[in-house]
Amino acid sequence: MRCLKNQGLVILLALTLWGGASGADWAQWRGPSFDGSTNEKDLPASWSASENTVWVSLLPGPSGATAIISNGRVFVSSTVKGTDDFVAMCFDERSGKELWRKQIGSDSRRYMRNNPCSPSPVADGKNVYFLYGSGHLVGFDFDGNELWSRNIEAEYGNLALMFGYSNSPLLYDGRLYVLAIRRDSAYRQPHSTEPLDSFIAALDPKTGKTIWKQQRKTNAFDEGMEAYGTTIPFLRNGKVELLNTGADFVTAHDPVSGEELWRFEYWTRKVRDSRIIPSLVTGRGLIFGTLHKHKGVFALKPPAGDDPGKILWEFDYAAPDASTPLFYDGRLYVLDGITRGKVVTCFEPETGKQLWQGKLGGRGPWRASLTAGDGKMYCICETGEVVVLKAGGENFEILFETKYDEGPIQASIAIANRRLFIRTAENLYCVGK
Repeated sequence: MRCLKNQGLVILLALTLWGGASGADWAQWRGPSFDGSTNEKDLPASWSASENTVWVSLLPGPSGATAIISNGRVFVSSTVKGTDDFVAMCFDERSGKELWRKQIGSDSRRYMRNNPCSPSPVADGKNVYFLYGSGHLVGFDFDGNELWSRNIEAEYGNLALMFGYSNSPLLYDGRLYVLAIRRDSAYRQPHSTEPLDSFIAALDPKTGKTIWKQQRKTNAFDEGMEAYGTTIPFLRNGKVELLNTGADFVTAHDPVSGEELWRFEYWTRKVRDSRIIPSLVTGRGLIFGTLHKHKGVFALKPPAGDDPGKILWEFDYAAPDASTPLFYDGRLYVLDGITRGKVVTCFEPETGKQLWQGKLGGRGPWRASLTAGDGKMYCICETGEVVVLKAGGENFEILFETKYDEGPIQASIAIANRRLFIRTAENLYCVGK
């Protein structure tokens, strides 16, 4: 690892989290407030191999799964290099010591830029749940004792995404939610004689048993039926709705019954490949989503009563294909890490007014999603470049750059307990003071 430059300190910014969530742990893929941000303070603005690197732990192979931090433990899904195997791993947060490793399964199917370990685990302080692109879904306690296991692909048919199933589970209010927005026929084995349905399901995290399973219909076709994102909760008028995007619709579901509460068709011009990779993000009562393949970002005022909802603004320059937008401290940040010179754009969320824009550069694509805390944004490139940006302000400002020569890197940087957790294809790094 080598440090390139450090351009100074940043002003600490106050952050009000959605629903008053605690910022200490990072127990879900998009963090404690489900928007990529945390209220953690005193986060590192710079580091090197000899400064502010707390520990480094070896990993058995690459994965797109972000590290999850809960109650003193760090959980990681990983492939095992040179094999078809994949494992669930647990590390001690303070020391980086590997506490346990569990063989979950094997899958010989190959996907471009993906593997079975892209879904991030999720934890609640006592138990942790791992989901894989093979359909394996397993619950463990923090000591590594298996609570239950099942395979949603074996039960519900081929997960049928062109680039491999990657949806992370959501753990919320005592239920574990699993999402599959998929093509109605399989690209690969196992094939099905009946059309495959897309669905969201609620499971009892204590037993793994299904509480409800709700079909999610669409008029999209072929690859346009697919989505790779994660369900997020949306608090509105004192009630929670579960939001999903993909297959040309944003949908909201009742978390208790699974009933579809409303849907909004954001893409009406049906095309073969309108698949969606990023998840939704919410803020200021609005829902922010992306269109397929850099086509745009939009702000949705959700339906309410007789009001069908509407798109308030759209942005079609330097829009993401893979990275989920970040909502932090009252602003929306969007990363197009592939085209237009690899650009980050800062918006006023209510109006879509562009506040600033700047280029990251780097050799490879930036597919991981932005994360933020303590007035800083953290982003990492597939080829290992790391950039720390100043959040807020009037201008694009790079605070620090460094590099890990351990690609491919597709996992987002997690933030917990004043530290960063950076997952490369070879190691898990803990960075902090």
